[in-house]
Amino acid sequence: MAARAYWQGQIRLALVSIPVEIYTATKSGAQVAFHQIHEPSGKRIKYEKTVPGIGEVDPDEIVKGFEFEKGEYVLLDQDEIDAVKLESKKTLELTQFVDMDEIDVLYYERPYFVVPADDLAEEAFIVLREALRRSKKVGIGQLAMRGREYVVSLKPCGRGMVLETLRYAAEVNRAQGYFRDIPDDEPDEDLLDLATTLIDKKSAKFDPAKFHDHYVDALKDLIARKAKQKSRRKIIEDKDDEGTGRSGSNVIDLMAALKKSIEKPTAKPAQKESVTTTKKTAHKKAPARAAAAKKRA
Repeated sequence: MAARAYWQGQIRLALVSIPVEIYTATKSGAQVAFHQIHEPSGKRIKYEKTVPGIGEVDPDEIVKGFEFEKGEYVLLDQDEIDAVKLESKKTLELTQFVDMDEIDVLYYERPYFVVPADDLAEEAFIVLREALRRSKKVGIGQLAMRGREYVVSLKPCGRGMVLETLRYAAEVNRAQGYFRDIPDDEPDEDLLDLATTLIDKKSAKFDPAKFHDHYVDALKDLIARKAKQKSRRKIIEDKDDEGTGRSGSNVIDLMAALKKSIEKPTAKPAQKESVTTTKKTAHKKAPARAAAAKKRA
């Protein structure tokens, strides 16, 4: 398990709150990253921020600009951008449940492992996991993390659960724009039978360990061979440290919460009672400074 949780908080379902920790489920270790090196000196190439006709500029003089028309920008200070970032919430409210096959694969973005935060949370965690598995449903909610708000799904995965961030509708292209020129013809029946036979012959359980990136394997082999040569250069690299904060949470007694939910005549009062008051920081909207920056030919 990863040494540091990506997010800590609680999953809320009606009156039940389950403290959990979320860890990244994927890694980029298979990729080979390169740095640019000045061969004569063996030093890393550095990038300087410059302005044509002025030269290198002070970082304090740099602002971000959004091009809303050709050559026309709205300039924003970092403080203005930070002011509209969402405060990270420590609660994921499951507001809807859908069938497992109802979410199109195009919407899935990044997976995270979800585990109970402590021993007290395990019982409620297991109940939610098995309820989702038995009903063949996926929980849906919205979660604010690191200044952004995500639509997320929650589903069982072995002994744990997997949370996946989902793309918003505006981030997914419509397939019709790409598929509309493909003819809607019925295939030749004999060819269809042959293709089906071939598919059946090659059908097997998916085993991701059988697949390798041959390009990356070849690059690693090349690097290993070059590293053994006496002509290799030693480069001094800077190390960056990264830290994240941690926070605790409380769990409501599972049996009492479930009994209390059952005693309610309707779901509406229970929902009102289970609402958790969250402190929200009021952000003062800073006026955007519009500036015209004509592009020079």
